[in-house]
Amino acid sequence: MSDSDIHESPTKRGTVASLVIDASPHRVFRAFSDRSRLARWWGPDGFTNTITEFNLRPGGEWSFVMHGPDGTNFPMKHVFIEVNEPDRIVIKHLDQHLPDIEYDHDFEMTITFSPQGSATLVGWSQIFDSEAEWQRVAEFVIPATAQNLDRLASEVLNTERHEPSE
Repeated sequence: MSDSDIHESPTKRGTVASLVIDASPHRVFRAFSDRSRLARWWGPDGFTNTITEFNLRPGGEWSFVMHGPDGTNFPMKHVFIEVNEPDRIVIKHLDQHLPDIEYDHDFEMTITFSPQGSATLVGWSQIFDSEAEWQRVAEFVIPATAQNLDRLASEVLNTERHEPSE
C-alpha cells in the first residue's frame, strides 16, 4: 500500500479517509479485534503500543501507551461506543489532560469495514470536539491517518496467508 491508495478529505473538525484492502471484512476486522495484532499496527510510522486493557464491546475500555520513535510515551484511553462485527467500530477518545504533553484532545473515531467484492473498503472518520482543536492537530493527524491505514493493510495482508480460509 502507499499513501496514493488512500483517499483522505479533511473536514472542518476532522478527517475522513478510506482504503481498499484485498481481504474480507471479517479478516480486516480481526486485525482490530485481536489485541496482539492491534498492538503491532496501531498508530503512525515508528510507534509501538503496549495495551493494558482491551474490552471490545459497547462501553468497554481500551487503554494503552503509544511509544513514540523518540521514546516519548503517550498514555491513551478510549471507550467503545459501538461494536458491530464485522461492519463498524465507534470509539471515543478520552482526553488525558497530561501536564507535560500538548496533544490533549477529544475526538470520536468511526471505522467501517464495507465489502467490495472480495476486498474491504475501510472507512476512517476522526472528528474532533471543536474546529480549533482540529486545526491545532491537523498537521500531525492527516499524515498519521494515512500511515495508520497503511500499517493496517500491511498487518492484514502479511497475516492473511497464515490464517485459515473462511
